[in-house]
Amino acid sequence: MESTKEARLTRAINSLQGLSVGDAFGEKFFVHPDVAENLINLRALPSGVWYYTDDTQMALSIVSILRQYQEINQDALARDFAERYDTERGYGPAMHKLLTHIRDNNKNWRQLATSLFNGQGSYGNGAAMRVAPLGAYFADNIDLLVDQAIKSAEITHAHPEASSGAVAVAVAAGIASNSKVTKQQFLNQVISYIPESEVKSKIERASNLSENISIENAAAILGSGAKISAQDTVPFALWCAAQHLDNYTEAIWTTVRGLGDRDTTCAIVGGIVACSAGAESIPTEWLQAREALSLPAYD
Repeated sequence: MESTKEARLTRAINSLQGLSVGDAFGEKFFVHPDVAENLINLRALPSGVWYYTDDTQMALSIVSILRQYQEINQDALARDFAERYDTERGYGPAMHKLLTHIRDNNKNWRQLATSLFNGQGSYGNGAAMRVAPLGAYFADNIDLLVDQAIKSAEITHAHPEASSGAVAVAVAAGIASNSKVTKQQFLNQVISYIPESEVKSKIERASNLSENISIENAAAILGSGAKISAQDTVPFALWCAAQHLDNYTEAIWTTVRGLGDRDTTCAIVGGIVACSAGAESIPTEWLQAREALSLPAYD
């Protein structure tokens, strides 16, 4: 696998395309559960423009910083997150406060991130939802990938569970970029890099689910993001990605069936599966429906 700056950025942008389409697709299914289930059963594509959320907005920052620095420069990434902050993109309450303080008051991100939630830091799924392009970028060096994923998480999510979630998704994207693996191999390889955590134990549980389990039951056992935590989001997303590593369309339809935090689970899965199935596996109709991205350019 190539480790040139250009090859790395190409991999990251391909993952970003998959992430953003999944994000915008999933966001369209935030309707009444009965309506969502009917649309999913019919495989009815949402109408109109598919607008992306904070998942993509923050992933754009990560790719931009990687283009500029070839690594995670934490201070620069914090500034980029804050500069791109858009109240219309669906950020969580803690991120509204943190990013506003960085942008408007020039506050220190380290103090802000570690002070959240009575000093324990956030274990939300925000660090995981945006990180797949970083995993694709560093797919040629998984050990470095892990370090960089942790650095990308710390800026907003200081809790170890959030960090573990970011590592899990980044490693998943890195492994998906490298070679064809079975779903069992995929999950086992990811597990081997995750720090001890609830995220890790639940991905281990995901790897042991019956081959015949329904998507709905898998979501009920693992959680599909209703709690907006890394622990309640990442294991199900990785299980979904594992089912269809070679088929972007099937992976996304599988994921949205779990409902929950469906823009985020679809963003995570889309960012991973675009690495294994290739960006060309993203349906052209879906890319055209998603609002236009301003992609980071090559130097």
